[in-house]
Amino acid sequence: MFSLPFIAIALVLIMASVKILNEYERGVVFRLGSYAGVRGPGLILLIPGVEKMTKVDLRTITMDVPTQDIITKDNVSMKLNGVVYFRVNNPQKAVIQVENFYHATAQISQTTLRSVAGQYELDDLLSSREEINDRLQVILDELTEPWGVKVTNVELKAIDLPEEMQRAMAKQAQAERDKRAKIISADGEFQAAKKLAEAAEVLSAQKDAITLRYLETMRDISSGGGKTTTFFPIPVDIFKMINK
Repeated sequence: MFSLPFIAIALVLIMASVKILNEYERGVVFRLGSYAGVRGPGLILLIPGVEKMTKVDLRTITMDVPTQDIITKDNVSMKLNGVVYFRVNNPQKAVIQVENFYHATAQISQTTLRSVAGQYELDDLLSSREEINDRLQVILDELTEPWGVKVTNVELKAIDLPEEMQRAMAKQAQAERDKRAKIISADGEFQAAKKLAEAAEVLSAQKDAITLRYLETMRDISSGGGKTTTFFPIPVDIFKMINK
């Protein structure tokens, strides 16, 4: 018969040696301090007192980049934040090559965001967000690759401008709208004048066209409910005879 203390010690050793990893987890195993491989998912057996395991989550991590103070290329101060999506694609590197891959990725994301955004002027920063997102993703992916981290996407979330800059941009936008309105109005006047000139040319080419137009205009003015206007048409040729 085994004694109770022996059974208790055996149970403790078995519990310490048996590990279960989920489908999205991997275990980086060290044997007496040396790397012994990556195991999982499923049931994992470790040698008690000899092997130790560090679990690594392979799911995509969503990390908010805190608001950063940025000075653009044209010397505009602003605040900018974003979000980074990344995952571990090499558990061995993520455990051995860096002390804390999450903290390291967070720090490099902040410095890269400040550096890249500072290379753009304000107008480009506001209008080329997709281009900046792609550039940030490529840079971060290259920097974190030695740590076994894959950056899948980077998005700029919010751009906060100083209040005086917002007022200046609002005035500029209003001026642009006024400019477009004046251009559209002038273009309408030009088109109307052009059509009137074409109509005058057609009327002058036909002897009786102006008379027909004159009679049609009188009909439009005098007809309709409640109108009492009376017109006495005078032949246009009479003015020619008077002039002679």
